Amino acid sequence: MLRHSSSSYRVRIALNLKSLPFEYLAVHLNRHGGEQFSHDFRTLNPQQLVPLLFENGNSISQSLAIIEYLEEMYPEHPLLPSAPEDRAYVRQIANAIACEMHPVNNLRVLKYLTEELKLTDDAKKGWIRHWNELGLQALEKTILNSPKRGQFICGNTPTIADCCLVPQLFNARRFDVDLAPYPTLLAIAHECEMLKAFELAHPGIQPDTE
Repeated sequence: MLRHSSSSYRVRIALNLKSLPFEYLAVHLNRHGGEQFSHDFRTLNPQQLVPLLFENGNSISQSLAIIEYLEEMYPEHPLLPSAPEDRAYVRQIANAIACEMHPVNNLRVLKYLTEELKLTDDAKKGWIRHWNELGLQALEKTILNSPKRGQFICGNTPTIADCCLVPQLFNARRFDVDLAPYPTLLAIAHECEMLKAFELAHPGIQPDTE
């Protein structure tokens, strides 16, 4: 994992919500040219991405796949609602964040923009703001108008969707995205951040904090 990786942040939240103990092994995405590109890590995960979960001799990559695995293996403290339509809604929100918003702003994309396409820092920040704002506007409208909303995105128990929302807002703040237009998202994130599971997953308190 890496503390600033929002994908890893999602998984830490899910593990904490399920009260599952885990050993945190940091993979620094910038140090030494990126530890994810090392031969040892590339052997473990040819995608050269974090997070990577090891359990019972198996390794699983991709944050949503990991969280779904945890949900199936450890059904106590469920992160998916019981009703099929609610499960679909939660997955819809989670995928909107993890598969639409996050990938265009992750580290390797941003490095390609600056190192290969020679974008200026201001142009890169404009790219980040554009994709964050596009996604956040849609999420705000979707969740605000949904009858499924409770204390959290779907009802009064945090789900996979909340595991994805909080890290995405954390990243948006890192890049100075104005979050004032998204009061619904901010209110839900505030409820999440009051929980110990989210607090303990925060990047600022991880072992590789610098």
